[in-house]
Amino acid sequence: MPTARNTVMSQRLPFVSVLLPVFNEAESIGSVLTDLLNQDYAGEMEVVVADGDSTDGTAEVLARWAEDSSLVVISNPHRRQGPGLNKAALEAEGDVLIRADGHSSYAADYVSASVEALREDGGAVGGRMNPVGSTPVERAVAAAMNSPLTMGPARFHHAVSREEVDTVYLGAFSRRDFEDVGGFRSFPSGSSEDADFYYRWRASGRHVFVDPRIVTHYTPRGSWLSLWRQYWRYGQGKGEMWWANGRLPSWRPLAPLGLVVGLLAGGSLGVFAGTWWPLGGLAASWTALLLSVGMRSPASIWLTAAAALIMHLAYGLGMVGGVLTGWFSTRSL
Repeated sequence: MPTARNTVMSQRLPFVSVLLPVFNEAESIGSVLTDLLNQDYAGEMEVVVADGDSTDGTAEVLARWAEDSSLVVISNPHRRQGPGLNKAALEAEGDVLIRADGHSSYAADYVSASVEALREDGGAVGGRMNPVGSTPVERAVAAAMNSPLTMGPARFHHAVSREEVDTVYLGAFSRRDFEDVGGFRSFPSGSSEDADFYYRWRASGRHVFVDPRIVTHYTPRGSWLSLWRQYWRYGQGKGEMWWANGRLPSWRPLAPLGLVVGLLAGGSLGVFAGTWWPLGGLAASWTALLLSVGMRSPASIWLTAAAALIMHLAYGLGMVGGVLTGWFSTRSL
C-alpha cells in the first residue's frame, strides 16, 4: 500500500481534505464555503470545518451548508486555530491536507494548484498572502501589509516565482508528514501556529515552498482596534515561540522589537538623564519610514501610515509581553 507521500507523487489524484477552523465568521463563511466547495479539483475532496462554538450565527449557517455531503462540521471547544486544525485533521480522510482560513477567498484552482505544487516539490507548499480590502481602512491595511517597510522581506508576501522559504500562508502537506511533525501547537497568544509548525517542519529536515500559482485573497481587519489586537497577538506569539523553541523562526521579528526597545530606552534617557536627542532621532526616522509607506500606497497616505504605525508598535509591544511571560506560559507545550 502506498504511503501518503507516495500517494501525492503518484499518477492518481489524491483524496484532499481542506481544514477550515472558524470562530464567529457568520458574515464571511458563506462565501468561503462557496469558494471551497466549488473547486475545479478533479479528484475526491472534502472540507472539514472546526467551529469554535461560534455565537454569531456561524453554526446555523454551517448547519444549512452541511447538507452537502462533502462538508464535515465538527466542534472545537478550545476555539483556537491550533486545536481546531488538529481536530479537523483527525476527522479528515484525505491523504493530502490543505489549510484554509475564514478571512480569505480562494481561486477556483486553489486545491488543484496546491496538489500540483506538492507533486512538483514535495515538502509543504503554499501561496502568497494577498491582502485585498474593500473599505478605506481595509485598503490601507492591505497596502501596509504589501510594503516591505512594514512587513519586512518575508517571501510569502512578495515572491513572484516558486522558491524555498521559511513559512507560507496557510499551506498544503501530506497527512503522514503532518502527523510525523506532530501537528499544530497552540500558544497562549492564540497565534503563531503556522510559524511554529513550519519551524518544526524545517527542523525535521523537510522543505517549505511558496508558489504564487496558489491564489488566495486575504481580507484584512477593518478597524484599528482589531488590527492592534491582531498584531499584538502576532508579536506575543513570536515571544512565546522563542521560549518554546529556543530561538526565533527568523530575524524579522527583531525589527519591531528593536523599535519598541529603542523608544522605551530613548524615553528613559530623556526622563532620567535629560537627553532627548536619541528618542527624537529614532522618532524622526520612524516617522519618515511611515510616510514612505503611505506615499507608496494606492490607498490613503495617512490611513496607510497609521496602519503601519499600529502594526509596528502592537507587534513590538506584544513581543515584549511574550518574551516576559513566555517562560511561564509555554512550559506545558
